Amino acid sequence: MVKKLLIIGFVWPEPKSSAAGSRMMQLIRFFQTQNYQITFSSPCAKSDNAFDLSTIEIDQIPIELNHASFDIFIKELHPDIVLFDRFMMEEQFGWRVTEHCPKALRIIDTEDLHCLRKGRHQAFKDDKTFDRSYLFNDTAKREIASIYRSDLSLIISEAEMDILKKEFKVDDALLHYLPFMLDGVSGEATEKLLNFDDRQHFITIGNFLHNPNYNAVLYLKETIWPLIKKQLPKAELRVYGAYASQKVNQLHNIKEGFLIKGFAEHVNDVMQQARVCLAPIRFGAGLKGKLVDAMQNGTPCITTTIGAEGMFGSLEPNGFIEDTPENFVNRAVDLYTNKSLWEEKQQNGFQIINGRFNKGDFQKELSNKITQMVDELSNNRLNNFTGQMLQHHNMQSTKFMSKWIEEKNK
Repeated sequence: MVKKLLIIGFVWPEPKSSAAGSRMMQLIRFFQTQNYQITFSSPCAKSDNAFDLSTIEIDQIPIELNHASFDIFIKELHPDIVLFDRFMMEEQFGWRVTEHCPKALRIIDTEDLHCLRKGRHQAFKDDKTFDRSYLFNDTAKREIASIYRSDLSLIISEAEMDILKKEFKVDDALLHYLPFMLDGVSGEATEKLLNFDDRQHFITIGNFLHNPNYNAVLYLKETIWPLIKKQLPKAELRVYGAYASQKVNQLHNIKEGFLIKGFAEHVNDVMQQARVCLAPIRFGAGLKGKLVDAMQNGTPCITTTIGAEGMFGSLEPNGFIEDTPENFVNRAVDLYTNKSLWEEKQQNGFQIINGRFNKGDFQKELSNKITQMVDELSNNRLNNFTGQMLQHHNMQSTKFMSKWIEEKNK
């Protein structure tokens, strides 16, 4: 019998634009190895940067919010598993999945904890220390409820696993740690990379629609880069990222060596040419794709405590973790000018990719987890009374609100 997977995407995957897009493609490839017939659906408009899933034999079906056409669609498809891309999609479509395909395994890929990201952003804006009062926000109430309503949630960071279990008391049975699933970096591949002497300049990269990325670029422009430029007057900072707005492009200044390059069609090429990656992330959550890009391409990195969260485990970082401008700048200059230090940190990056994100290990664990969840689905749901309770109340409130909107839009 053919196994069917429906993925309900918050957006259509853009692996060249964001870490979230890369993560989604990793999940799709995993399910393909498990011989699932995959359908990807989203209510979002498709951008020019969206990956054409039909090229890898994935059905692409647009869906509508608050519309009965989805009920017909899912009854006909009758998937074995429904994967919600972020909790918002479970909020919108979860009750319809439960009503029409009650035996389907419901999984959320959280991407990152939205309540954590939102709380840290608010604390940053308030210029206050982040604490539980910022974590327990309205988004948290929605997000944790969504996790309880689902059979399994994929959590990208060990730090976020700890927060869910310790702060929100979420049962470990509902959670599965799944970071990026990457190919290893071979010795043959590392030998082909440009060495220290053949690289020049600094790089930073990130989707500008993501607030932490824009804030980091602004921080570089106003605080970090002028201090680096004083010590390294010939150096340039090349800023890459999708969806650069006018306010981003206005930061471009050739005289200062602060160059807005915009969308990078080939991330590996631009990362391999740079000597050092700068990632002064001051708020956010999840794992940082730019750090992965840097490590895969042998580019040491300076980041912050939040930027490094969940990345390195007990291993030494591929650069330095600094939170004050002065230390950040001094470490960046050290890495840029000290060849032996640079080579040491580059090797750390390769070890992190191979030791912490090896896709073979995580694919096997996820396969076993899904098999166990499918086999014990009824019993697992009985053991999750909180989820049953939230499912009952959510189905009533969301269902009738959705039907009201549907009638209103006729």
